[in-house]
Amino acid sequence: MREVVIAGYLRTAQSRSRPNDPARDWFCQMRSDELLAKILPEVIKKSGVEPEEIDDFLVGCATGVSEQWTYGGRNPIFLANLPDTIAAKFVDQQCGSAMAGIHIGFMEIAQDFADIVLVGGMEHMTRVPMGDTLIDRGAIVPNMALFTDPKHQHWDMMTAMNMGLTAEKLFARTDYTKADMDKWGLRSHQLAAKAQKAGFFEGEIFPIEAEQADGSTMLVDKDQAVRGDSTLEGIAALRPAFKKDGVITAGISSPLTAGATSMVLMSKKSAKKKGIKPLATIRSIGFAGVDPTIMGHGPVPATQKALDKAGLKALDIDYWEINEAFCIVALNCIKELGLDPDRVNVMGGATAIGHPLGATGIRLTGTLARILEEKGGRYGCSNACVGGGQGVATIIEREPYDW
Repeated sequence: MREVVIAGYLRTAQSRSRPNDPARDWFCQMRSDELLAKILPEVIKKSGVEPEEIDDFLVGCATGVSEQWTYGGRNPIFLANLPDTIAAKFVDQQCGSAMAGIHIGFMEIAQDFADIVLVGGMEHMTRVPMGDTLIDRGAIVPNMALFTDPKHQHWDMMTAMNMGLTAEKLFARTDYTKADMDKWGLRSHQLAAKAQKAGFFEGEIFPIEAEQADGSTMLVDKDQAVRGDSTLEGIAALRPAFKKDGVITAGISSPLTAGATSMVLMSKKSAKKKGIKPLATIRSIGFAGVDPTIMGHGPVPATQKALDKAGLKALDIDYWEINEAFCIVALNCIKELGLDPDRVNVMGGATAIGHPLGATGIRLTGTLARILEEKGGRYGCSNACVGGGQGVATIIEREPYDW
């Protein structure tokens, strides 16, 4: 099996999506495929490969309907004016879509079916809202037998399709308190604001001139939802967002977000031949299914599988990027995997940075590779829970690359 490296990573800033007040979204006038098309040529250039050398393109999106329909993954290629020789695939694993793209690209290269693979992710939660809005528009049509037929009722789809309710159920399985989650939410904003101020994210964000609702133009070069002025008292005072007597609030959940991410994968052999210094080497991947009503537990078995395949233990991992779809997801991973919290989401997490569903997996893995470089770590693991009851994980290693 050939070794696979990350040759380049780039993303847009992530705006704060507001389906009911679109004008407040910095990317309200841009489609997600347009955002992705802006960064694809740039990540190729940044990685040091030629567009004509790319064998495949994998694009992840959790809601590939309406204007996020990709024509089998080809539309972003067309919009970016990339060579027509690049094959493409659309990938939907909900919140794990972009990471699934990394996994597929990894397997293609490792088994010598490709040498260079471009991976992308996109989501616009203002222009293509999740949930009932798309159902009302007829863009998503669930099979109602899953809700009404007695033989399917054990799935409890009313809970399984409401991510907030799955977070409530996961919380009830743990011994964490509401205060624990509030503290983690505050930590996320504080660390993200600190990293933002220090310029860390400038190394991965491609600034985009975006037209605003009033016709003006704004350079979007930072994540919109980061709130450095958050307080524990303010977060603790927020009302339950998903059920009347619940504990999950907006302050301990990832905000609705718009953004795009991109990554170039290639064989280590070709990187060395071209003199390209990779960001990291992919050592292992993992994916697992769990009860859909506690989908936030998914990263645990996915990570355990990835660790087993890599011949590593959780204690061998220097830094972790755990997607904070909800703060309880990260806390549950910390407890179940026996992690040092100070090694988790050290530049802030999705509670602050945002979670553009199908694009997040690349953001997690790319940011993690940069953290290993910044901190001098060797091994890192990124993981995420997935709507429908799944988990995905990727283990990377930072090597010297002395060539």
